[in-house]
Amino acid sequence: MIGSTVSELTSVITGGAGFIGSHLTESLLSQGHRVIVVDDLSTGRKNNIEGLLENPNVEYIEGSVTEAALVNEVVDRADRVYHLAAAVGVALIAKQPIQTIERNVYPTQLILDRLGERASKGKFVPCFIASTSEVYGKNPKEVWSEEDDLVFGATTKPRWSYGVSKAIDEFLGLAFYKEKQLPVVVGRFFNVVGPRQTGAYGMVLPRFVEAALRGGPLVVHDDGNQVRCFAHVDDVVRAVSDLVNKPDTAGRVYNIGSDVPVSILELAQRVVERVNPKATIEFQTYADAYDDSFEDIRRRVPDLTRIREAIGYAPTKDLDGIIDAVAKYQSSL
Repeated sequence: MIGSTVSELTSVITGGAGFIGSHLTESLLSQGHRVIVVDDLSTGRKNNIEGLLENPNVEYIEGSVTEAALVNEVVDRADRVYHLAAAVGVALIAKQPIQTIERNVYPTQLILDRLGERASKGKFVPCFIASTSEVYGKNPKEVWSEEDDLVFGATTKPRWSYGVSKAIDEFLGLAFYKEKQLPVVVGRFFNVVGPRQTGAYGMVLPRFVEAALRGGPLVVHDDGNQVRCFAHVDDVVRAVSDLVNKPDTAGRVYNIGSDVPVSILELAQRVVERVNPKATIEFQTYADAYDDSFEDIRRRVPDLTRIREAIGYAPTKDLDGIIDAVAKYQSSL
């Protein structure tokens, strides 16, 4: 980073063949970066970046960031590191809690250790750590801000393993900032959606759109009164690169997403209206969707004051436009 112009920067994106990672790859290429994409394709898909691989500024490495030698090799070449690789989706978390914990914590430790070694030699490489709104757990507040308490359920409920493991990632990143002056910024994603997102791991909007295109039914869990906010991936990846580009954001946590709430039932109804008015909606219990141990979060709305003040962040795409973009993408497959 030191002494480099933006056009000479090499950015490493772990999980770069995933939904958010592939869009971030495109965004950084458009800014003139060289990009090293690392992905083991456990949840990412190579066709997400297929069209980018002919670009001479892209290097794709199919491998796991649990491999210390690979992590050391790519981190040593990086001017920026965007660590997005993680266990993905409520369905996967409910079924594979061991994998969730290991895939979320161990690679973050490897990456930060290597960046810490570089920092000790005077090379301070900015690092973005992708976190999640899941870290707020069951905090009962109407709107969540970055300094709020994290309120998790019992360890006998596997779904909390995701939020807890991502909270450990945050603690690690902030500890490296404090102890080694490593410029780490943490972003908590709130329901990022858009083209290329798969419904295979329980992601609600692509699942609804796919069902509507098939003629239904759209399956709504529980009573559908859970509240979420949906942000287009283009707005989110722009925020990620802006946060990394601004030195005084280091050592802080930022909510990233939309702050416009919608119930899951209303989301389903809007998908039906915009994608296929003949599609139907059905309800399913959490026990049937996952298992008896599953607990949900009823309301998830971020306070965006901090990121707005830091980089002037404001989502540009509304929910209807997002639904249309997802439907257009899925119709093209």
